[in-house]
Amino acid sequence: MQTLKLQQSSIPQLGLGTWQLTGMKCHNAILTALQLGYRHIDTAWIYDNQEVIGKALKESKISRNNLFITSKVWYDNLHCNDVLQQCDETLNQLQTDYLDLYLIHWPNNNIPMKETFQALHELQQKGKVLNIGVSNFTIGHLEQARRISKKISINQVEYHPYLNQEALLNYCEENKIKITAYSPLGRGKILNDKTITEIAHQHNKSPAQICLRWLLQKGMIVIPKASSSHHLKTNQEIFDFSLSSKELAAINKIGEKKRLVNPGFAEFD
Repeated sequence: MQTLKLQQSSIPQLGLGTWQLTGMKCHNAILTALQLGYRHIDTAWIYDNQEVIGKALKESKISRNNLFITSKVWYDNLHCNDVLQQCDETLNQLQTDYLDLYLIHWPNNNIPMKETFQALHELQQKGKVLNIGVSNFTIGHLEQARRISKKISINQVEYHPYLNQEALLNYCEENKIKITAYSPLGRGKILNDKTITEIAHQHNKSPAQICLRWLLQKGMIVIPKASSSHHLKTNQEIFDFSLSSKELAAINKIGEKKRLVNPGFAEFD
C-alpha cells in the first residue's frame, strides 16, 4: 500500500471511511478490510461507531504499530477541556493508547481556534495523538489556523470530480498540508459521468476506480466507504495503472460543481 509522509509518521494513501457504518455491518467491514490488507481506518466521535471499530481492531490481532487510526473531535466540543475529554473517550472506545491522526471535524467560529489547538498540542505532547489536522477547512480557515499552529498535517475535505477544489489543493500543497478526500466517489453521483465512463472503458476499470486513481495522482489520500468485500477489494485495485496527462486534464475539466456535504452550521462561504 502506498503511503504519504506526515510530520510524525506516514499515512496509507488508501483508507476505509466509516461514516454511516454502524453495528455488525461496521464490525464485519473492518475485519474484512483488514483481512484484505487495509491498515488505515477513518472514524469520528460523532459517527457513533468507535466502540465497534475498537472491538474489531482487537479481534483482528493486528499489531497497533501496523495500523493508522484517524478520529475527529466534534464541532460543539472545541473548547480546550472538551477536546481533551473527547479524545480520552475516543481512545477508550477504540481501545488504543494513541491516535495516529486527530482532526477538528468542522471549524466553529464561536469557539476560539487558539483554544482548540492548545488542546491538540497538549495531546501531542502527551503522546495521545501523533499528528493533528483539520477537516472541512477553507483557505480562510487554514490561514487563521496556520497563524496558531505549524503542526497541521491534513485537511480532510469533500473532494471528487464534481467538486474539484483546485485552489484549496494548491494552497495545501504550498503549505505542506496533505488533503484527504472524503466522499471521493461523490456518493455514486459521478459514476455515470460520460468522461469518467469513457476513461474507465479505456483502462478496463470501473468508474469508481478511475475517480480514486485521479485523486491519488493529484497527491491525495482517499477514504471511500465500503462494506462489501467486493467493493473493498475493487477499491484497492487502483495502484496497478495510471491515468495519462490528457485523461487527468479531461477529468479536471468536468464542469459540474456539486457539494454534497453542507450542514447548516458549515462555514464554506
